[in-house]
Amino acid sequence: MKLIYRCGVPSLVLLLAGGCAAPDMGPRAALRGAETLTADTSVGNVALSPAAWPAELWWERYRDPQLNALMAEALALSPTLKMAQARVRQADAIVGRATAADSPQVGLADKTVRQRFSAHGTTPPPVAGQWRWVNEATLNGAYEFDFWGKNQSAVQAAVGLARAAEVDVYASRLVLVTSILRSYARLQQAYLQRDIASATLAQREQMLELTGQRVRARIDSTIDLKQAQALIPPVKVQVAQLDEAIELGKAELGALSGQGPDRGLALQRPALHETRATLLPSALPAELIGRRPDVVAQRWRVEAAGQEIANAKAQFYPNVSLTAFIGVQSLGFANFREASSRIGGIGPAISLPIFDGGRLESNLAGRNAEYDYVVEQYNATVIDAVRDVVSQLVSLRGIEDQRAMQREAVATADDAYALAQQRYRSGVGNYLQVLSAELQKLAAARKQADLDMRAIELDIALARALGGGYAPQG
Repeated sequence: MKLIYRCGVPSLVLLLAGGCAAPDMGPRAALRGAETLTADTSVGNVALSPAAWPAELWWERYRDPQLNALMAEALALSPTLKMAQARVRQADAIVGRATAADSPQVGLADKTVRQRFSAHGTTPPPVAGQWRWVNEATLNGAYEFDFWGKNQSAVQAAVGLARAAEVDVYASRLVLVTSILRSYARLQQAYLQRDIASATLAQREQMLELTGQRVRARIDSTIDLKQAQALIPPVKVQVAQLDEAIELGKAELGALSGQGPDRGLALQRPALHETRATLLPSALPAELIGRRPDVVAQRWRVEAAGQEIANAKAQFYPNVSLTAFIGVQSLGFANFREASSRIGGIGPAISLPIFDGGRLESNLAGRNAEYDYVVEQYNATVIDAVRDVVSQLVSLRGIEDQRAMQREAVATADDAYALAQQRYRSGVGNYLQVLSAELQKLAAARKQADLDMRAIELDIALARALGGGYAPQG
């Protein structure tokens, strides 16, 4: 009873003092839910479907087997993904370390020291003034009682960061997939533009031959022939530039796949096909916060920051632990293994911060500020996620109108060029009319190819904005 009294009364005083130690401080930011963000008017009359969320392998809808194979290689070999996966393992190790702090700690200590004892110290003769071996072997144990939840909050904070790291892997995956798709679409666009340039070169060579015939027939002048000759080299330069763009695009895709440029050399011409009509999930924007990996990861960071605040508050309270040891101790080796050399002890240990110059208050204030920062970062991420979806939809609506008008422009330019050629061959028209019609035809064809690929790029961007196939974890 005396031992309990001696240990309990001081402990009770410390615990009561610790109960009033934590200051009343709190964060200022508040999470903003998706229900506060309205987007119905901006979305417009786009068809809604609960099944419109992108599938996990959403790039397969472009029906290009070569792209599917390239994606599989990239997801298996990309150093970027392996780095993100390594961060997950690192975060899991931190969770394990935090969890260990809430478990009993047991260790073995063995000490053998050759020591000289002072002749005028506390050690009595005959040891005083002598060199002796001091031997000690103990089994030590300690356990910290987590009365205030300090260890538990540290574990939960580490778990939150680990979950964020896991979601970051998918975010990195989405960045990689999107980058490959964009590069692949640009490669296909380069091929389309090269087709147009090659066709233009063939047309101008035909016109050069026809102009030569007209000059020999004294229908046209030498000036017309020189003009026809001068128009061929610029097109050849354009063809060479597009060949360069194709080779650079292949090398870029080889690197993105986690391999070398030679992997890109093996790529054939892309064959991306347009997907179905644009559909939107019916639960937008409410479910978007669970479908976007960047939003989900940021929410986990908010949870971790909240647990860090709990941990900072718990540090104002006493640390209560129980320590124990058992072993043997002796001077010299003769009696080291005898039962009379055994030692042991057990007892509580309590520590309470009284004056630390404001360290704990500053730590708590910092945690609160960090929480405010990650909450506002989360709010900004949610707002940007909804904006991202709406932006892609606005662009998709606009691109469809532009493509419809451009198809009419292409048809008109083709007819005008065919008529100009016919007039020139029959000797009614002149070379300038043919050249003007050809330039309009070429510009219209290029614009059409650009708009067609822009439609695919916007479809890619919309799938990315909708989370790129990330599914909420149950």
